Amino acid sequence: MRRNARTMGAVTIISRILGLAREMIAARAFGSGSVLAAFTFAFMVPNLFRKLLGEGAISSAFIPLYAKAVARDDGKASEFALASVNMLCGLLLALTVVGEIVLAGFYFFFFENPTYRLGALLSMVMLPYALLVCGTAFLAAILQVHRRFAAFAFTSVVLNLVLIIAMVWATWRLDLHTEAGRRTGVWWQSIAVLIAGILQIAILVPSLRAVGFRFRLVWHALTPEVKQLLVVTGPVALSAGVLQLGTALDKGLAFFLASTPGHETFLFFGNVIRYPMTDGAAPRLNWAQYLYQLPLGIFAISVATALFPRLSGGLFERRTFTQTLRDGIDASLFTALPATAGLMIAAGPIVRLLFQGGNFHDIDGILTARSTIVYASAIWAFALLQIVNRGFYALHDTVTPFRWSLYNLVINLAVELPLIFTKLGETGMAVGTTVSFMIQAVWMTHLLSKRMGGAGLELQLIWPRLMKMVLATLVMSVACLAVMWSPIYPAETGGGKRIWAIQTFELMGVGAMVYFGVCHLLGIRVTAPLRRGKKANV
Repeated sequence: MRRNARTMGAVTIISRILGLAREMIAARAFGSGSVLAAFTFAFMVPNLFRKLLGEGAISSAFIPLYAKAVARDDGKASEFALASVNMLCGLLLALTVVGEIVLAGFYFFFFENPTYRLGALLSMVMLPYALLVCGTAFLAAILQVHRRFAAFAFTSVVLNLVLIIAMVWATWRLDLHTEAGRRTGVWWQSIAVLIAGILQIAILVPSLRAVGFRFRLVWHALTPEVKQLLVVTGPVALSAGVLQLGTALDKGLAFFLASTPGHETFLFFGNVIRYPMTDGAAPRLNWAQYLYQLPLGIFAISVATALFPRLSGGLFERRTFTQTLRDGIDASLFTALPATAGLMIAAGPIVRLLFQGGNFHDIDGILTARSTIVYASAIWAFALLQIVNRGFYALHDTVTPFRWSLYNLVINLAVELPLIFTKLGETGMAVGTTVSFMIQAVWMTHLLSKRMGGAGLELQLIWPRLMKMVLATLVMSVACLAVMWSPIYPAETGGGKRIWAIQTFELMGVGAMVYFGVCHLLGIRVTAPLRRGKKANV
């Protein structure tokens, strides 16, 4: 698990760096106005399919079933995989056709706002990417069972590279200071997304051939095994993608409840109501989400992805199963706890350093940093859920995650809808998301422990180590705050990138040294998770 997590983490770091570069270019080139808001919303649609079906529902249900078929070694595993891929392609093709019809209906008959119409058109262009990216994620699930992670991790690198090339081209050839130039630029971005989807599948082909998988068209894909897959897929469609459902909900509301040029109010049952959020709320929330998902993607998701096949394989060995879960929780929180505190403290200079300039203005930086601080407060909860959800899926319990996905959405809406009409505005969206996921993470961990029976997950075995991590995080936070109040921390006067860079790297440097130093003094072997076959000491 540690070796595979290292592989995923290394490639993911490259991808996240390129993704960060992509978002930096987008912020400076397009700003946070309505044009980029339309693209952000449109790109969210196929990505939601990817999280719910590709990386979420079907692949989460498929991996345990396929792992068992491979373990039986009766020659039926490849047939099951082939039938499943054909079923997924047929399902996604049907959903794409229906989606195009629905989007066309909204464009021609319901949307009058030019920003909404642009969002519908871009969604129509990028919707076929759902078929490509879900296919990529599902094919990657086959590779994960065979312990091949690098090729799949590299697919996100390809997406970021293609989008960066498209944006650099747009910056070079178009006048992005004009509305027309920005609209043309996002059209080219949408086409680049489709090109990236084709390349992502092409990258997986050599690894798939190496494990013996060959795609061919199968007309009778609904085999008994595939029917079993579909039975468990339904509830997982929400529960496995619960994080993405929450963020997608935020993006959708931020797009439709934000003012756009010439549209400051809307009618609601005959009443004129001012939009609660300002123009560009969707891309600003997207940047804030990207920042908190950066450590989450590099560490927690990499650990959870590498852990899931092992959980599925050790399903009937209770001791191995619980030990694997504890290892996953330990490894995830080791990075998630300091990431939570560190990003909350350094959000301001990080946002200004990465994004500010060009069409990204001071007010965009202030609003993005506010939302980043709120999202960052729940990094530990998001990381914990990555492990806990996979524990339920490995036990073939899809009902509990499904039920809690619904609770999560209800709590999220109940908290955020009143708050966005206050002075918090778009930051209220972040508050709703963090509150709902904190509650879900704690309670689902408790439920999983009860589900195991007996002594449960025996979390008391890692509790002393977790308390040391919390103490190290608190000491790190105090040290970072002391730096911010000290003479060595440069003032904003006459700021610019140089000042923001100094602020950011002072906080990051001090935070890292203090956290790892305190962990070492407390007896936590910080390099143990990176060593194959060795366990961390308490």
